[in-house]
This record gives sequence, structure tokens and C-alpha cells, in this order.
Amino acid sequence: MRFIGYLILLAAIGYGLWPYYSVYRLDDAISLQDKGQLAEMLDLRAIRANYKQRIAAGVKDVLPAEDPNSVMGWLRQNIDRLGDTALEQAITVDWARQTLRDAVTRATGQTPPYLLAAVDYAFFESFDRFLIRIGELGRGAAHVRLGLVDGKWKITDIIP
Repeated sequence: MRFIGYLILLAAIGYGLWPYYSVYRLDDAISLQDKGQLAEMLDLRAIRANYKQRIAAGVKDVLPAEDPNSVMGWLRQNIDRLGDTALEQAITVDWARQTLRDAVTRATGQTPPYLLAAVDYAFFESFDRFLIRIGELGRGAAHVRLGLVDGKWKITDIIP
């Protein structure tokens, strides 16, 4: 019985350390010229969906919901359609790498950027979500959210 308890404790400790290893891998990935390692760590579909959600919330404030057959309704529909295409073109592996590098440089002033020196906070939001804050809170900090996707910790949102 004691052996099973030790195994459970060991598994819990391993699970708790797992995303921190991903942060270490992310540090290597943003400093390398090769984009392959970073591409493995990104869930671009989730990042684009999160950006689309934030943009849609902003559009609702600017263009209130009205009759879909009105001019305002037509504008909103076209912004939604054009927004998807624009996000696919704008949010790429290169964009993610540059955004992360800029956030680290802003937080530490170091070039080349060293992510581990810039991380001010890194902890679980839930069992399958992990938040990293690059820089000090209230001073233009960037947030990187990792999610457990297909058994791997991947970046699901970047808020510069």
C-alpha cells in the first residue's frame, strides 16, 4: 500500500514539473534560428481563435448587433469573414517567435533574449492550463498560456 502511495506522489510531482520543462524548451526554441522546435510547441488554431474572440468582443462595442440585413449587420459579417483570413496570414510561427522575443527583450533588455530571466510568474491555472507572465505585472507584461493538447504542453494563447 505504501508503494502505491509513493507512486502516486511521484506521478503528481512529475506532472507538476512537466510544464516547467516546456518553459525551458520554449526558451531554447525562441533563441534558435530553426522554427521547427517552436512550431511543435504552438497550437496556431487555438491562438487564432483566442485572438478572434478578443477582436469580436471589440467589434461588438464599436458595431452594435442590429438587423443582419442592415448596413451595420453587413459590416459585422464582413469583418468576421475578413478577420479569419487576416488572422491566418498574421499569426504564424514567425509572428509567435518575434512576439515572444520582443516581450523578453522588453522585460529584460537582453539581446539575445533569455526567456527564463524574463519569467516573473509561471503556474497552473487548472490541471490542463498553465500561465506564464513575461515581465512584471502592471508594467506591460506579456502572457503566454500553455494548454495540454494531445498529451503535450502547447502554447494556446499569446497576449503581448
